[in-house]
Amino acid sequence: MHGGDEHEVDVVVVGAGPGGAVLSYLLARSGVETLLLERHRDLDREFRGFGFQPDALRLFDEMDLLDPILDLDHREVRVGEVSVYDRSYEVFDFDDIPGPYDFALLMEQPPLLEVIIEAASAFECFTYRPHTPVRDLVHEAGRVVGVRALDHETGEEFVVRSRLVVGADGRFSTVRTAADIDPGLLDSSIELLWFKLPDTVAQNAAQSRLNEHGLLLYFGVGGGEVQLGWFVEKGTYPELRAEGIEAFRRRLVAVDPSLDAVFPEALPSFEDCSLLHIEPGLSETWVRDGLLLLGDAAHVASPIGAQGNALAIQDAVVAHAVVAEALDRGDGPLSTGTLRRYEQRRRPAVERVLRGQRLAERGLSWIVRRSDGLPDAVTRSLLRTLFAVPARIPIARLPFGRRLLTRALFGPEPVHVDGTRFRD
Repeated sequence: MHGGDEHEVDVVVVGAGPGGAVLSYLLARSGVETLLLERHRDLDREFRGFGFQPDALRLFDEMDLLDPILDLDHREVRVGEVSVYDRSYEVFDFDDIPGPYDFALLMEQPPLLEVIIEAASAFECFTYRPHTPVRDLVHEAGRVVGVRALDHETGEEFVVRSRLVVGADGRFSTVRTAADIDPGLLDSSIELLWFKLPDTVAQNAAQSRLNEHGLLLYFGVGGGEVQLGWFVEKGTYPELRAEGIEAFRRRLVAVDPSLDAVFPEALPSFEDCSLLHIEPGLSETWVRDGLLLLGDAAHVASPIGAQGNALAIQDAVVAHAVVAEALDRGDGPLSTGTLRRYEQRRRPAVERVLRGQRLAERGLSWIVRRSDGLPDAVTRSLLRTLFAVPARIPIARLPFGRRLLTRALFGPEPVHVDGTRFRD
């Protein structure tokens, strides 16, 4: 497949994130001629979510991908710990949920995506093209019938005609924009600053530290590193940078004095930080004739709860079942009516997750803004009381608690891989 030509496949998937890669693998394994386009030269870029909920592990297992994924460098989260004004509280323990998927996975995303794409590449009906950005959609008679893409190797544009275009290209989706679909973004009062430090600074795979100086999140991602997150009020990052990196490091040390041992070598400048704008949203529609959106292209998840990857993978599993069935029937360009089954299945579950994230975000915003000026002694007492309750009485031991915890970790409505369509 070369630039300047016109090509034809069953499905074009735009974006090689978790949702796009999983859907491509499932379709290819079902005998569907699938082209996966990725605009970057490689899979390593900013804001790759590194948390995978237990439900994602269950679905990887149903796809026969869990074992090779667990062979990659990773950290397992079984216990969550929060230090509030120097008192430690265990806020969750995955031993309280039934196995075997009783842990979450933390890992760098590129190696995981490489495993999925390599598995898809075992099928002749699959093609992967990195460094090939999609420029526009191709329409005929009001239907989406393909994409116009750029071959970076030759500098030429080419057209791929298909029975379905899948936009899995993230929160800034080119496909969604080309389709003129409103992303339905919701405003947020906080932002998240990410940076990496040596894993010697964290005792657990997932932990947090909170005091009057701020809130720090720690997530082990393997490779001898831990990802840290620092919440800031929206729009205040330029002021933080203006104060200088040394002032920022002092803020971090005020929350966790042990960080002083790795500074300044581990965080020499703000160039080693990435700012994530927390703007969750829900697109007005996820499907049109010949078009389907999934993952952040359809619904922008908040980083709170690390649920974005699981939502995208669940989308891909449901989309696979709907699309493979329609293609088996010999349908032409897939209609809105056919594709709406996917949106009707997934939208209610995603809406429930986003409502929960928004509620948690309001609590974090209150903490970041220092409780609207409450005296520190009052804030300290309130927060210690808040975190002491789940530490003393685990949620899974409360009436209906296990059901609530299982729903949070496995989704409001569990989905399953339709392996009956696999051709191997």
